[in-house]
Amino acid sequence: MEKYERIRVVGRGAFGIVHLCLRKADQKLVIIKQIPVEQMTKEERQAAQNECQVLKLLNHPNVIEYYENFLEDKALMIAMEYAPGGTLAEFIQKRCNSLLEEETILHFFVQILLALHHVHTHLILHRDLKTQNILLDKHRMVVKIGDFGISKILSSKSKAYTVVGTPCYISPELCEGKPYNQKSDIWALGCVLYELASLKRAFEAANLPALVLKIMSGTFAPISDRYSPELRQLVLSLLSLEPAQRPPLSHIMAQPLCIRALLNLHTDLGSVRMRRAEKSAAAGPPLVPGSTGSRTSSARCRGVPRGPARPAIPPPLSSVYTWGGGLSTPLRLPMLNTEVVQVAAGRTQKAGVTRSGRLILWEAPPLGAGGGALLPGAIEQPQPQFVSRFLEGQSGVTIKHVACGDLFTACLTDRGIIMTFGSGSNGCLGHGSLNDISQPTIVEALLGYEMVQVACGASHVLALSTERELFAWGRGDGGRLGLGTRESHCCPQLVPMPPGQEAQRVVCGIDSSMILTVPGQALACGSNRFNKLGLDPLSLGEEPAPHQQVEEAVTFTPLGSAPLDQEPLLSVDLGTAHSAAVTASGDCYTFGSNQHGQLGTNARRVSRAPCRVQGLQGIKISTVACGDAFTVAIGAEGEVFSWGKGARGRLGRKDEDAGLPRPVQLDETHPYTVTSVSCCHGNTLLAVRPVTDEPVPP
Repeated sequence: MEKYERIRVVGRGAFGIVHLCLRKADQKLVIIKQIPVEQMTKEERQAAQNECQVLKLLNHPNVIEYYENFLEDKALMIAMEYAPGGTLAEFIQKRCNSLLEEETILHFFVQILLALHHVHTHLILHRDLKTQNILLDKHRMVVKIGDFGISKILSSKSKAYTVVGTPCYISPELCEGKPYNQKSDIWALGCVLYELASLKRAFEAANLPALVLKIMSGTFAPISDRYSPELRQLVLSLLSLEPAQRPPLSHIMAQPLCIRALLNLHTDLGSVRMRRAEKSAAAGPPLVPGSTGSRTSSARCRGVPRGPARPAIPPPLSSVYTWGGGLSTPLRLPMLNTEVVQVAAGRTQKAGVTRSGRLILWEAPPLGAGGGALLPGAIEQPQPQFVSRFLEGQSGVTIKHVACGDLFTACLTDRGIIMTFGSGSNGCLGHGSLNDISQPTIVEALLGYEMVQVACGASHVLALSTERELFAWGRGDGGRLGLGTRESHCCPQLVPMPPGQEAQRVVCGIDSSMILTVPGQALACGSNRFNKLGLDPLSLGEEPAPHQQVEEAVTFTPLGSAPLDQEPLLSVDLGTAHSAAVTASGDCYTFGSNQHGQLGTNARRVSRAPCRVQGLQGIKISTVACGDAFTVAIGAEGEVFSWGKGARGRLGRKDEDAGLPRPVQLDETHPYTVTSVSCCHGNTLLAVRPVTDEPVPP
């Protein structure tokens, strides 16, 4: 104890004494649990050691932080974080009969929810979750769960048989002596939520048999009808007698009621961050929330009229076109009377973000949507190829950017929070599992950071914070995550950056990744087949010797092929076997495979050297997008060009393969600006808005 000064005893628990102490090194108040081990039974010693083991595993802003443990005077000393605001039970007791506002209830509840999700992610059961074990900071705004003395670390699929915990919070299956897993913690979570809403426990009785009877019958008084139906239903679902009917934590987090509270939590508690090494403020321009990501970029340029203007007919707020996948000419998609400002294409998804922050999806209509039998003489109406819908359950959430992988989607909110949904294969949703999720769910591991960009590859994700911290997760073979290994990860991992380099923009390809740094340099990792990442060390006009060819990189590596390693790059995109980049001067360069003419040169050359696209002389290019074997470029005056493989309408016109850029014609009668373009596999999605004299809203 030479490092600490005892101040006073603040509690006596089942296994020992709790001291408030002053850490001499930094004058910080800490809690030290003094647990005598000499007089303990073997089971008690195991419980004490378990608390140390559990605390070492956990690292979350809503879980009491563990500092160290040591032996002194035949006692185990556990040093941990001090929460000066007391317990949640004391906070509730002081309310007397004054019910809490629903916003306050949810503010506390979602923090407990996040903490429990973190605990369960590490295969730990708390097994004694109650308001007495939930602590508050000095402002009584931040919740921290503690007392893991009877937690159990689970092996996969195992169940804990020991009946432990406070009787008022134990679940029906424990009363019956049945095994249980995380669902009993969820029951206790329901008891805590009930207590926040009612200021009393859900189950109380004069003796244990009567208490067990109440729990087994699920008998408790309803919470006040002043609260929303959604909150009352949440309490009922958490306190379902059947464990299988209690929703998993990820589903609870996905409910609109909780999403709104989680987003508000991020704003209210912006200073509560994941613990990590501090670093000095970066030089260079600050990042602005709002994002660009993989396979999608924007050109904010005046377009060219495609026909005589008709002032009597006002132009639409915006138009979104798609081609490829059998559509040989651009098809205007249904818009739901809204303005789409950014689009993203995946293998099966077509998604857009509206100016108001809603997520719009375009899908093939359900079978039989054309209706029943026609009346005699009626003309059959063609079935639409796509129908549009807004994503359900998005109330209270403002989406700023969307990115699509092969079978999953990632969204960035205006408050810097990333949400994912779709297929969970390869861990690409970032929720710590391989489970599929149908509704957007917050990537909980990133809640301590304000994110500004997200990009999706076929089965991996990159995300960037305002402090230029780069995270990656999902499939890792080929080194595409930039973590120095080929391992896959189902939770976000902090990516090491080369010294002196800071990410400004992130891009993902099928099996590779690229970042643009603050001065416009590019770094890449993953598969460099055909030198599609430009990693071969090449001077202008050179071809690499076989021993110089770089086949893959497992960490982010500077591009080595001239002129990509010399000129600042404004836009890059990664296709299946080739890539494209736009320099600060508006020149377009392509590199990688040219099997189908996707590099935009006359000859189907076999070369690993980057080449300048021919046929675009005198045209300043602002952005590019790459598909599986074709390229789309947007000019500074709104021109749209495509080249490469022409099968199944990839080029947006009835051409076969085209080795040189040719224009794509859009059915627009007004001058327009291309606001976003995205290519994936054989499809393209492009958004335009009419150019008017009215200022564009921010």
